[in-house]
Parts: sequence; C-alpha cells; structure tokens
Amino acid sequence: MQDLREPHLAAALRVLRYLLKDPSLGLFMFASASFKLMAFCDSDWDTCPNSRRLVSEFYISLGSSPISWKSKKQTSISLSSAEAVYRSMRRVVIELTWLFRLFDDLSVSISLPTSL
Repeated sequence: MQDLREPHLAAALRVLRYLLKDPSLGLFMFASASFKLMAFCDSDWDTCPNSRRLVSEFYISLGSSPISWKSKKQTSISLSSAEAVYRSMRRVVIELTWLFRLFDDLSVSISLPTSL
C-alpha cells in the first residue's frame, strides 16, 4: 500500500470491469469467528503431453471464506509427479508466508499450524 504502481491500478480496474459485466457474480464471504487458514494444493503433471509442463493450483481459505487461489501452467519441466507436487507445495507456501506477514501487519492473529 505504500508503493502503488501502474500494475496495481490495472489489477484493480480489471476486478471492477469483471464485476460490471454481471453484478450477480462474486464471492460469498461468511461471518465466522474462526481465523484458521486452510490451504489446498494440487498439480497435474500430465496436462500437456507435448511440453510436459505442469499445471499447479492452490486454494487458501480463512475460516470458510476463500481468500486466495491460483492455477498456472509452469514454465519449468518436472521430471516426475513427485517433483510436480513439491513445486506446487512450494507455491502455496510462498503465498501462505505472504498472507502471514499481511495478517501480522493488520494485527490479525492467525491460529497455527496451518494444514496443507
């Protein structure tokens, strides 16, 4: 928030354009006293048989409300399904680390440990 740039504005405008298309679309946030983070990740090693690039995805929820998710075709090539799973886990741990720091800055206490 202290050092906003053009990409941040572009991302905000993209969200607003998305919501303008159909105002009934959106995320449902539930009121909950639970501040427990739950993280799920998966990888699909055999998505593209030609390039062998994996698709890794993750989903993180705070209580029962989704707060972060991503699905991305990776630029690197994994040699095994185990390596693909470790790469996917690495991505979600990076996101969890960022979320822990964000919640710490906002003075929100998160119950630990977080299951993955």
